[in-house]
Amino acid sequence: MDSPQTETDFVVIGAGIAGLRAAIELASAGRVLVVTKQELTESNTQYAQGGIAVALSDEDEVGLHLQDTINAGDGLVNAEAAKVLVEEGPERIQELIEWGTQFDREGTKLTFTREAAHSRSRILHAHGDSTGREIGRALAAKARTLSNIRFSEFEFSADLWKPHDRVEGVVLIRDGRGERRTIGSSAVLLASGGAGQVYSDTTNPPVATGDGIAMAYRAGAAVSDMEFFQFHPTALSIEGAPRFLLSEALRGEGALLRNSELKRFMPEYHQAAELAPRDVVARAIVHELEKSKTQPAVVYLDMRHLDAEHLRKRFPRIYQTCAQYNLDIAMDLIPVRPAAHYLMGGVKIDLEGRTNVPGLFAAGEAACTGVHGANRLASNSLLEGLVFGARAAHAMRKELREARDIRTHASEESGSNRETPFSELKKLMWSKAGVIRSGTGLTQARQKIEQWHFQNTLPSARREIEDLNLLTIAHLICRSALAREESRGAHYRTDFPRRDDRKFRKHSVIRNESISFE
Repeated sequence: MDSPQTETDFVVIGAGIAGLRAAIELASAGRVLVVTKQELTESNTQYAQGGIAVALSDEDEVGLHLQDTINAGDGLVNAEAAKVLVEEGPERIQELIEWGTQFDREGTKLTFTREAAHSRSRILHAHGDSTGREIGRALAAKARTLSNIRFSEFEFSADLWKPHDRVEGVVLIRDGRGERRTIGSSAVLLASGGAGQVYSDTTNPPVATGDGIAMAYRAGAAVSDMEFFQFHPTALSIEGAPRFLLSEALRGEGALLRNSELKRFMPEYHQAAELAPRDVVARAIVHELEKSKTQPAVVYLDMRHLDAEHLRKRFPRIYQTCAQYNLDIAMDLIPVRPAAHYLMGGVKIDLEGRTNVPGLFAAGEAACTGVHGANRLASNSLLEGLVFGARAAHAMRKELREARDIRTHASEESGSNRETPFSELKKLMWSKAGVIRSGTGLTQARQKIEQWHFQNTLPSARREIEDLNLLTIAHLICRSALAREESRGAHYRTDFPRRDDRKFRKHSVIRNESISFE
């Protein structure tokens, strides 16, 4: 539903789990405009297969979930944020159930599964491997029952409106019409998702261009931990096919990794073999691909020894997607390779979702709470969006004031004359700032990006602004990765292969032109 208003109380950019949960919380305090640049259902949340982690089972405890989260983060988890996550998670999940979310059950009892680095079975799934889609459906249905929430689909958030020392609204572009309008508001929440499109191989949908982080950075917000981009080890690797995510839960069920000679190799890299941390598995696959004698190099996910009927019922979406490419997950070897999956860093926020810029809040993948540290624990991301989306909204309610009324104005949308070679940027980031990095490669990438990047005015077309946003994200990643002269979690440098707690057991923070470790 299009919204003709030019002012509102709250603007929420993004309609994934964080944005929708925040909108629901805000609705009782004032008018809420939820803006999404595609249809309401297109977000990273919709593609989340693995599940949502929460300490609700009889065998689990909140303290165990906290310890697992801290252990997975490789020394950089913000323990206070993690404590909030695991303690408030159960209540947020109970809300989802009350609002109609259909989690998988055995009879009337919730079904919990276990994934790598979890000490207990605490992962809830919905429809097997469509957890994010089901949560998104339930949240959207709940939001539509609240008269104070309005949705604007196919409208691009071009920039934040900051006429003075605080964010007072957002500048929007109507997709395909070139019409700009500025919406005044008491507060703006960035729940715009991730930035996986900065890499050539990614599990993220095309909308994941880092818009929220780039807008916040332009407005003077601090960003943190941008070097920590998690690469999922197993994405479908078929020429011409998207890098569709093959959930870690497959390996949890017993799937094995084999190289081009069909040798199982993960026991050589880690004692947990296929259930080793994601960064270890991703680097192992890259190494196997590099030393492969076959061309093109290939690594396989092997599920042929598992019960076929169970696989098809447990992973219906994965089964159907692979079938489109004439692959049966129960009968065939499935070619896989790593792909950019989740950004642990983002706009630096406090426990209430506040940034350092008044009036600006963030939640979900666009934000950095520090809860994931250097290497996110599997299935914690949906929970983070849920918990911190609600917390940010609670804090935003205190910002309520008379919204500014700004007139809509039209501008001619320029054509898509992209001066930045979009595909070239993605390939550059994959080769120089991907799974395995070096100072030399990162420097080369940064220099090339700086040749493309800086301009005095914001472009007028959505696609050109997305390119600028991706260049901003790429630059932030390279700056952070160059400054962190160690290897930790998802950040691995061949020239600094060891962890250095003395210097770098801190979070990287970029403010304007300066970078520090705090």
